[in-house]
Amino acid sequence: MAQAWTLVARPNGMPSIGDFALKEIAMPPLADGWARIRNRWLSVDPYMRGRMNDAKSYAQPYALGEPMAGGAVGEVVESRAPALKAGDLVLHSFGWRDEVVGPAPAFTRLPALDIPEQRFLGHLGMPGMTAYFGLLDIAAAKAGEVLFVSAAAGAVGSAVVQIAKIKGLTVIGSAGGAEKCTMVRELGGDHVIDYQAPGTLADKLAAAAPGGIDIYFDNVGGAHLDAALGAAKDNARFAMCGMIETYNDENPPAIRNMMRIVRARIRMQGFIIFDYNHRIGEFHAEMGRWMTEGRIKSEETIRKGLAATPAAFLDLFSGGNSGKMLVRL
Repeated sequence: MAQAWTLVARPNGMPSIGDFALKEIAMPPLADGWARIRNRWLSVDPYMRGRMNDAKSYAQPYALGEPMAGGAVGEVVESRAPALKAGDLVLHSFGWRDEVVGPAPAFTRLPALDIPEQRFLGHLGMPGMTAYFGLLDIAAAKAGEVLFVSAAAGAVGSAVVQIAKIKGLTVIGSAGGAEKCTMVRELGGDHVIDYQAPGTLADKLAAAAPGGIDIYFDNVGGAHLDAALGAAKDNARFAMCGMIETYNDENPPAIRNMMRIVRARIRMQGFIIFDYNHRIGEFHAEMGRWMTEGRIKSEETIRKGLAATPAAFLDLFSGGNSGKMLVRL
């Protein structure tokens, strides 16, 4: 019998382990054009917190008591679809479980690249795409500019740092603690801010970028966003990716420097990576080349076993990951 994690209670503030339950699920018969997939890798990501609320958003809320969804890499173990054969590795959105049966169009065969399969949940997957299009399309980054990126040691931020260096930018990254700050430097960060160290973010950013910043890539919101607004040059561009600092905060902090958006003519643009799915081939070609050339490194935090999935997700909100958080089945 297959097993899947379900949401049994909608969290108020920070989720807890008790909001989840592991249940046995019945698998439908294998119909013509369908395949059975055994998952090998599961992804947990901050955006999943929003899906736990019963609120209108760009993605449907998780239904209480039903199997949850998320990125996964699995192996075809049985197929009645000509496009898939046993042994194929596929990418899909039926995560938080060990097996799934579904129609062939729901599964994407992994491209034939000499890259570890789990990278398609990281730098060659949604986080990498978010970094790539957020920096190069939304923020229109150009060589010689100064970039500030929050959560620079995370799945998205670590990709932003490296892509920006390839493109010739000066990179200021923020991370929490000495170990993560060292990681950001090793990835190419020119200046690294330890937001956990004494002192204000505004002062630290001003010291790192005395001339101001051209681009802010926001993964955190809150105090990081406020500091970035204060340091922004005229006509700076802000790529608004996520605000993990406020996801579990019922009373998010006020942004004191909001008026800077007007005075400095700052362009702030939010984006959802699904809008770029039609350009995934372009992304795979360039990012795949950089990775095979060794120009992009992937940091991963790996937890083992289906049972570890909720705890791995919760650790995203307490700094428990460096790079991409993954669950290996």
